[in-house]
Amino acid sequence: MRLAITGATGFVGSVLVDQVVAAGHDVRALTRRPQPARAGVTWIDGALDHAASLAALVDGAEAIVHVAGVVSAPDRAGFVAGNIDGTRAILAAAEAAGVRRFVHVSSLSAREPSLSIYGWSKAEAEALVEGSGLAWSIVRPSGVYGPGDSEMRDLFKAATFGIALLPPRGTVSLVAVTDLARLLLALAIRDVPPAVYEVDDGHALTHAALAQAIGRAVGRRRVLALHLPRALMMLGARLDRRLRGAGAKLTPDRVGYLCHPDWTARAAMRPPAALWRPAVTPNAGLDETARWYRAEGLL
Repeated sequence: MRLAITGATGFVGSVLVDQVVAAGHDVRALTRRPQPARAGVTWIDGALDHAASLAALVDGAEAIVHVAGVVSAPDRAGFVAGNIDGTRAILAAAEAAGVRRFVHVSSLSAREPSLSIYGWSKAEAEALVEGSGLAWSIVRPSGVYGPGDSEMRDLFKAATFGIALLPPRGTVSLVAVTDLARLLLALAIRDVPPAVYEVDDGHALTHAALAQAIGRAVGRRRVLALHLPRALMMLGARLDRRLRGAGAKLTPDRVGYLCHPDWTARAAMRPPAALWRPAVTPNAGLDETARWYRAEGLL
């Protein structure tokens, strides 16, 4: 098959491209920057706000996997442009080209849109997909991690010093990027009915338990887990923005999301086992991620 992929140079998208090519399919991949030539991949220069590049991206494709999106933005307009307008544009390109199969990467945050602008924007994007008339699948991943990830690096770095600064007490789950990519590929090449899937590895962890698991992965026997109140997290977000600017990992918008007490996939909304099962356990995945951070000099 020929698959069109947005966000192909990002963390999730790059792993997806690897798996698609390894499975023998052709890829048309959107990119903002020049990329080295690669067998099985046709790079399309452009972005989600360039109609001509989107038309080239989907030309001849049998399915589209829309991975691209904005996780952090300085204001509401940034989330609208990246998550809502971008989704609307790729849907329009799909409809114009007659591409029927559309796999959309959303977020668990979309089920609680009042908590953050990010979650609201992902929920709005989901509504566009559901109303498109295409043969769609929506995937809401929990915390995605693995080699190549930058979002969890601060947690691993802090754990090397034996400390974890955490949100108020709650429960979370993770999904390894390789497992998520495998699901996206399965949905792209199979004829399945429209559905919204919530995706994790099936292991619910308290914030403190996750901190200890990360500590073990980096070689710390024990990590001091400090649960911060919301007000202190907001202060930390402002400081992070001042120190790291656009590269800040903790933002005021993200605080609203992080303080929610339950970010685990609901059993009734997980993909059916016949379609996909997670293969990577938290311990194995965190170990692999820690090894990658060390090899890259990031710890």
